[in-house]
Amino acid sequence: MLDIKFVRQNIELVREGARKKKFNVDLDRLMELDARRRELIFEGDELKALMNKSSKEIGAAPPAERPALAAKLKELKGGIKSNDTLLDDISREFNDILMRVPNVPAPDAPEGNDDADNVEIRRIGDIRTFDFTPLDHVELGKRLGILDIERAGKIAGTRNYVLRGAGELLHRAVLSLAMDHIMAKGFEPFSVPVLVRDAAMEGTGFLPYGADQIYRTARDPLNLVGTAEVPLTSFHSGEILDEKDLPIRMAAMSDCFRREAGAAGRDTRGLYRVHQFRKVEQVVICRDDEEVSIEEHDRILQNSEDLLQMLGLPYRVVNVCTGDLGMPQVKKFDLEAWMPSRESFGETHSASRCLDFQARRLQIRYRDEDGKVHFAHTLNNTVIASPRILIPILELYQTRDGCVEVPEVLRPYMKGIEVIEPQ
Repeated sequence: MLDIKFVRQNIELVREGARKKKFNVDLDRLMELDARRRELIFEGDELKALMNKSSKEIGAAPPAERPALAAKLKELKGGIKSNDTLLDDISREFNDILMRVPNVPAPDAPEGNDDADNVEIRRIGDIRTFDFTPLDHVELGKRLGILDIERAGKIAGTRNYVLRGAGELLHRAVLSLAMDHIMAKGFEPFSVPVLVRDAAMEGTGFLPYGADQIYRTARDPLNLVGTAEVPLTSFHSGEILDEKDLPIRMAAMSDCFRREAGAAGRDTRGLYRVHQFRKVEQVVICRDDEEVSIEEHDRILQNSEDLLQMLGLPYRVVNVCTGDLGMPQVKKFDLEAWMPSRESFGETHSASRCLDFQARRLQIRYRDEDGKVHFAHTLNNTVIASPRILIPILELYQTRDGCVEVPEVLRPYMKGIEVIEPQ
């Protein structure tokens, strides 16, 4: 969340940021509650000081004066109780609104409504032209016997899939390559829970907004994560770290779950938009220096670009517009790989910079060499997400006879399979 002092001193900037991000939040009410809350805190402190003074006076007063002083003390205690009750009510509403205030987008985040307004920065790689009519990944998967969507629907409903044989090997191969790649970049590997408490979802900015995209368990107050960003970023919640240990670089491979509410009719064919998938995520916790954050942002973006280049996939980098930014991000880059069946680029990675927004909610702090405590900065980015990444791999590496050549970099993980052929 934002520091209330920052909101107070930059209310119009915060208001404009919320407008650009398309978040509807009552900032005027927040300011009213903030002023009243500070008044009540001041009044409560004064009442407590008077009560302490009266308590001392009773002990030193003559017996005849003590009943009056006791009555005064009782009145002060009642006033403190009433003040505390009112402060609790005010604070509850205040905190509820403050938790809904989005981070202010960076000045160089382009203003726009949705992903159609994202701004292309660069393109890498040549887009393959076919001298035959290519199949899409669903047709290829069915022909090769590696993808079954019909039976998956029978088991689990729409937006589900079954990978089998060489398809599952390919799925595991890209995930294994991604973990090996990110570990070589100095990231510590983690295995993390995918069922987490509300505090972890709220702390990373997936609640209160985004609740309609989350699978929540009925019998326990737990949520299935849509990304390992949630448990990784929450790992150091409530802690004061040592500056010399920063930056902390973490990576995890996890199952991910998204309801895709509101996505009816969008990307319904194949593996692009599914309810369950696997992802390798990279998370960085660094000191509260914007230049350091920007350097880390560029670094995690490059980690993912390197992987796409290793896979030989043409892609582009886009600067995500304000209307497509989530609640915590000040800046986000998307990587989009070329997908022949879509005749366009499709998002495969998102690299986000959040400054201290998540750290404030999660109480992730560090102590500098002078002993001063600061809130950290957090960043996150996809290393790989599968099965979506299988779309460009299958479609771009297909052959005229309906087979798929396995990218060279994945072959060590494929049990000797170099070409996926019909079974």
